[in-house]
Amino acid sequence: MNVGPAVDRVVTGYLDHLTVERGLAVNTIASYRRDLRRYAEYLTAAGVRGLGEITESDVAGFLAALRQGDDDHPPLSTTSAARAVVAVRGLHRFALLDGLVTDDVAAEVRPPTPARRLPKAIPVESVVALIESAGVLEGPRGLRDRALLELLYGTGARISEAVGLAVDDLDRGQAAVRLAGKGGKERIVPVGSYALRAVEEYLVRARPALAASGRAGVRGGTLFLNVRGGALSRQSAWAILRSAAERAGLTAEISPHTLRHSFATHLLDGGADVRVVQELLGHASVTTTQIYTLVTVDRLREVYATSHPRARS
Repeated sequence: MNVGPAVDRVVTGYLDHLTVERGLAVNTIASYRRDLRRYAEYLTAAGVRGLGEITESDVAGFLAALRQGDDDHPPLSTTSAARAVVAVRGLHRFALLDGLVTDDVAAEVRPPTPARRLPKAIPVESVVALIESAGVLEGPRGLRDRALLELLYGTGARISEAVGLAVDDLDRGQAAVRLAGKGGKERIVPVGSYALRAVEEYLVRARPALAASGRAGVRGGTLFLNVRGGALSRQSAWAILRSAAERAGLTAEISPHTLRHSFATHLLDGGADVRVVQELLGHASVTTTQIYTLVTVDRLREVYATSHPRARS
């Protein structure tokens, strides 16, 4: 029978390896130590005497125990259980590479996958309130802020894509904009009448005043400028969104991607094909876009529950 080295001794060696050779953070080491101590206790209770006796079933059983909890431990969340499994997998990989065992019995035990978080979209009326609140500032800033938020919602652009726009990227005749997405991949996206009108008003009445404060950039000039005449930064654009949200009373619901998520969700709610939305968002895979369909299904359930006479018992 291959009992192998004591689990506690291997755990100590592994933690020393992570501390000295890998240089992991103190908090990470503390989490790993806590997870692996619980693993060792689980194995001892299961009658396992050494590392060589551990089987894949033992590792899988430990994962199940983490999720179920016991008298001494509450059930772990998906994220915490996944971290513990990563620690255990690292321990067994370390033991294999160190020649302490001949097989990595944890290699096929996968950490649990966290539940996919649904994108946060806000209702159309909240979008309108947000955009309206951006335009209340006097002077060029109010026109710029409104144009920025109208464009974000009207095209589904990421904030980084919007602040990277040049004036020449906007084709007002074709009512379209050229966006440079991740990996430099470009896409052409239609611009709705509200966004187009807001951007045109900004270009005529606000941008010249902002540009007079400094150099505006290259390729025909950066579209969105700060008060010093330079390119508006992503951080400043996020601050504009946050300030508008505060004025509209929507702070708890707003993130940098809120208008992008709302753009996608509202298109799908309106009957748009998921592959069209994929192209508009610049997603490489339709699978990425399909997460928005979960939002619209929830909306359908809500409408059904409140509208159908026999929806509720």
